[in-house]
Amino acid sequence: MGGSPSVEIPGGGKEGYHVLRVQENSPGRRAGLEPFFDFIISICDTRLNRDNDTLKELLKMNVEKPVKMLLYSSKTLAVRETTVTPSNMWGGQGLLGVSIRFCSFEGANENVWHVLEVEPNSPASLAGLRPHADYIIGVDTAMTESEDLFSLIETHEGKELKLYAIIKAEVGSTQY
Repeated sequence: MGGSPSVEIPGGGKEGYHVLRVQENSPGRRAGLEPFFDFIISICDTRLNRDNDTLKELLKMNVEKPVKMLLYSSKTLAVRETTVTPSNMWGGQGLLGVSIRFCSFEGANENVWHVLEVEPNSPASLAGLRPHADYIIGVDTAMTESEDLFSLIETHEGKELKLYAIIKAEVGSTQY
């Protein structure tokens, strides 16, 4: 999927708040945040390039007010702008309803595989994977540097192998 951004990041850097989960009906969901692939890199024209309280403070200062947010997508390798309205009245946890963690987006997709084809009645089909829509984001076993997903699957032929996938579902961390 690619290792590093191919786009200039406003304010520079290679870090941001990785969106791990977006709650239903939340301000983050309404703003179009995409779990696992989006990184919040700026809010209110303030570059978020350090793990500190800046994001939390800006959200608190702008409760119930629409604010500009810049996102870096590790899927499209592009920066996009959205508007989000931090709220504590939407019925869920946090002002945005997202779980995030601060990290680098460089290499974020080195071990992500886009599902392009699913054979009928195959284990992938029975597990519910959909071609061109789903992404495998990890496995429950350690992979060596020389190993790829295909060789790992071959070594597990006839045995169970747990895969972690984005299937219109979400992965879970700190609530904002």
